[in-house]
Amino acid sequence: MNKTETRAVSALATVLALRMAGLFLPLPVLAVYAAGLPGGSPLLTGLALGVYGLTQGLLQIAFGAASDRFGRKPVITAGLLVFAAGGLIAATADSAAGLVIGRAVQGAGAVSAAVLALTADLTRESARAPAMAAIGVTIGAMFLLSLMLAPPLQGLIGVAGIFHLGAALAVAAVTVLWWGVPDPGVGDARDGAAPATPRLRVLLADRELLRLNLGAFCLHFTLTAVFVALPPLLQVASGLALAAHWKIYAPVLALSVLGMLPLLLAARATATPAGGAAFAVAVGLLAAACAGLGVAAAGRFGGGIGGGLPALLSALWLFFVAFNALEALLPSLVSRLAPPAAKGAALGVCQTFQFLGLFAGGALAGAVSGFFGAAGVYGLCAAVAGMWLVVAVTAPRRRLADESI
Repeated sequence: MNKTETRAVSALATVLALRMAGLFLPLPVLAVYAAGLPGGSPLLTGLALGVYGLTQGLLQIAFGAASDRFGRKPVITAGLLVFAAGGLIAATADSAAGLVIGRAVQGAGAVSAAVLALTADLTRESARAPAMAAIGVTIGAMFLLSLMLAPPLQGLIGVAGIFHLGAALAVAAVTVLWWGVPDPGVGDARDGAAPATPRLRVLLADRELLRLNLGAFCLHFTLTAVFVALPPLLQVASGLALAAHWKIYAPVLALSVLGMLPLLLAARATATPAGGAAFAVAVGLLAAACAGLGVAAAGRFGGGIGGGLPALLSALWLFFVAFNALEALLPSLVSRLAPPAAKGAALGVCQTFQFLGLFAGGALAGAVSGFFGAAGVYGLCAAVAGMWLVVAVTAPRRRLADESI
């Protein structure tokens, strides 16, 4: 990337990172918090974790398409302000149902696809894949940082304070958007003459895009489901209070970066739409990690052979390795396959699948945990990841125009 592209990508990565911090920071502490509110239940706890995915999923395509028509920055600004409003609602909620409403409004600020489309506008085709991967890695880093910071923040300012902080970060993201991101030129969104924008049904019918979209659903299904069961599980397994869980997350997440890098480097060496063998390996690791979490949970609490806390932490490390690698790869792959005139809409479709996965993971894991506990939740995650693995290994091997992810 040249200097102009580097500046644009850095600013856009900051915009998404600030917004995603508002979503990620509550994850490690929300399950316990929601269960303690009036009206709290396993189902409402799962909905509090994942309902923002439903509203994001319903509105992501609309925001992406609107950004194609009305301009990226105005649409992104509107979405960030809606997100901030949802954070304030969640912060002042005095019941589990009110918390769910606040999270739903947060999700209505569905700007991820528009931000990724603006990234595509401001980068050349040759630099687009590295730009998307850089943003994906930044989001992954914010995810890791949020997991480490959330427990001590909860001890300092409470979960309501975390939601207030998320709203403030969304407003800060608006400032970065208008002051740090250059305006795209007339031809920036197109490499040569652009064809007419394809209809949405054409994007949905594209088999290679559909495989990636289903992957985004499965990946984020497992993310939300894992955190429905993980905080109370860690409390019992480690004996640590919720505010001290950073002592677990910090080393596990830091070490997961070492495991993620070889997967990203291997994926860069391929030019297939599915990311080659490295991509399939990452999906396989995700399935193995979910199965390992289930075995560890059953062993720790059901008298089995799971190995207790060491097995739980090992499986958790493997999960973060796979999740962060796949989170970095998926947007780049979608942007490379999308028609030039419909990158915003195509990324919107992918983001829709992603956030619907977040909702489904939270809702189903909440219901499952009420009947089968943490082991049942992780068994569900392993089944979903296993189905994705079948899709990944059967993906076509058509070469793409450029040679690296």
